Amino acid sequence: MGVSPSRDREPSQIRVEIGELVLDGFRADPERVSAAFEQELTRLVRQHGVPLAAAGPLAVAALSGLPPLPAGLSARRLGQELARAVHEGLSGHGEVSR
Repeated sequence: MGVSPSRDREPSQIRVEIGELVLDGFRADPERVSAAFEQELTRLVRQHGVPLAAAGPLAVAALSGLPPLPAGLSARRLGQELARAVHEGLSGHGEVSR
């Protein structure tokens, strides 16, 4: 007889794969944006988890309905704000395509 894991336990691993970030209308260095994005999204997931995945594994094809971002942000700030917007989407805000 096997023991099933408790639903109250936090997952031991969360993996988020982003296929492509498209930055139309921004003049920031894409590599710096990507590094800031990854750092901030990692922090947010560690701190708050991924609420949409609370019931088990989740695959999301696209997030939409997220807030617009100002074009004049620095690469670091753009990456942080983009990560916050994506985490909001993974938290149940915005529209999710599975």
